Amino acid sequence: MGGKQEWSRPARPRRPVRTGLLLGGLGVGLCLVGVAGLALWNVQLVMQANGPVRETADGFFHEVSAGDTDQAYERLCKDTRSRWSEVGFGSWVRTPPQVSGYEITDVSISTLRGRPRATVAVRVTRDGGASEERKLPVIQENGKWRVCGDPF
Repeated sequence: MGGKQEWSRPARPRRPVRTGLLLGGLGVGLCLVGVAGLALWNVQLVMQANGPVRETADGFFHEVSAGDTDQAYERLCKDTRSRWSEVGFGSWVRTPPQVSGYEITDVSISTLRGRPRATVAVRVTRDGGASEERKLPVIQENGKWRVCGDPF
C-alpha cells in the first residue's frame, strides 16, 4: 500500500473536435464559393453593359449635336424627364454655345445595391471651338440604358 499511484486522465475520443473542424472548413469553403459566384456575376453584368452604355451616350450626343432634341429627350430617364418638359429641354440644348461635337473618353460601370449604374466621360466641343470634359450619368431603367441627371 505504500506505493504512490499516478493520476491519469481518461482518453477522450477526438471525433467531435475533428467533425467540428471539418464542418467549419466546409462552411468557410461554401462561403468562399458563394462570394466568388457573386463576384463573377457582378463582373459579367458590368462587362456586358459597357457596349450598350456607350451606344446610349453616343446616340444621345449625336442627336444633341445634330439638333434632334426630340430623340435626345427620349433617351433621358424618367426622373430627368419629370424635371424637364420636351420643349424646355429643346430650348436648353439650343442655348448658345451649342454642342457641335463630342468624344467619349471613358465608360465606367459599377453596381449600387445590385443595380448597375454608369458614368460616361465625354469631351464636349461647343460652337466656337471651346471644349470641356463632362460626366454623363447613365442608369438602367426598364431594361434600357438612359441618360439621367444633368448632361451639361
